[in-house]
Amino acid sequence: MRKILILFIASILMTGCGSTTKKLQQGNYDAVVDKTVKKLIKKPDANDAAEMDRAYRLGNERDLERIKFLKAENNPDNYDEIFSRYNMLKERQRQVRTVTPMTVEGKTYNYDYVDYDAELVASKRKAADYFYNNGKSLLENALQKEDYRDAYYQLQKASEYSGGQFENIDELIYDARMKGISRVIVEVNNQSPLQLPAMVEEDLISFDTRGLDNEWVEYNFKHVDDNVVYDYAVLVKLLSIAVSPDGTEDKDQIFTKNISDGFEYVLDANGNVMKDTAGNDIKLQKFKEINCTLIETHQFKSVEIKGEVEIQSINPNRLLQKEPFGATNQFDHSSARSIGDEGALTEEALLKTQQEKIPFPTDVDMVMMCTETIKPAIRNAIFANRQLIR
Repeated sequence: MRKILILFIASILMTGCGSTTKKLQQGNYDAVVDKTVKKLIKKPDANDAAEMDRAYRLGNERDLERIKFLKAENNPDNYDEIFSRYNMLKERQRQVRTVTPMTVEGKTYNYDYVDYDAELVASKRKAADYFYNNGKSLLENALQKEDYRDAYYQLQKASEYSGGQFENIDELIYDARMKGISRVIVEVNNQSPLQLPAMVEEDLISFDTRGLDNEWVEYNFKHVDDNVVYDYAVLVKLLSIAVSPDGTEDKDQIFTKNISDGFEYVLDANGNVMKDTAGNDIKLQKFKEINCTLIETHQFKSVEIKGEVEIQSINPNRLLQKEPFGATNQFDHSSARSIGDEGALTEEALLKTQQEKIPFPTDVDMVMMCTETIKPAIRNAIFANRQLIR
């Protein structure tokens, strides 16, 4: 058992060591520094210290060589990466300083402190200037939505780096944002003979837009501002609305039952009341038949709606996609009334008489019954083609 336990512990140690060794081989130096520093804080270890030292030196060497190359290129676009590299150098130094100087098994690990702040500030300022000038130029010379969006990201980066260095940057960011958005108007186009109230048409397109909106696409379901210029139109075309006439069917059923109707005396041939052996009058129970007619009324009405969702580009004006949709719904109601003696009815038939006839829904009511079926179909048609709206 002791031997198994020792082997188990050894395997864990080897696994932990192997994982950092693999990260070193992959060039993931910061992950090695992070892991070994955390272990060294808990307990000094020669292997962990050696791996931290190697990862620290190799990571610094790689970043400094890359910075040297980027500066030699003299490309303003490089200052963003230069700033990021100096940040990595500073953070890596901060981490190792939490455990150094440190002496493990006679070997001391200590590193000279390097002040990277001046380089960080200089590269950050130059990166801010680059993003500001580039973003502003993109905004002024934009030819399409993507240019405004790129300008927005560049100016956002400039704002992040500048710390209030550029006075008008917020206005420029807002301008790029507003010009980069693609606006979509969703409208109902009723081509059927049945005129629908505005509230019904509004309800038809009041569906959940989650999953449709993204950072650069905005859906509008009514014209709220005449100055807004739309880039796309989603037309929900109602091509036909077929509502059936009010339908009624009556079905009659007669129920009969014999019920007790008192009694009568049994008479002999002379007309006298007969007696039983105990001297009591002999009498027999009388029955009578009762009748009741149950008139069942079945009311029915149906609606069928056919349409299509058209996705159009407004500028230039062209059809991008067309998706058909359809829906049906039925009004179905049963009621009953009785004529005659309800005592003749069965329990089930009597229960039916409690259902009264109700007014038929209007044609518009029938359409409204379909909206909850149509709305998901409209949304799904837009969702399936959302990549067309950019």
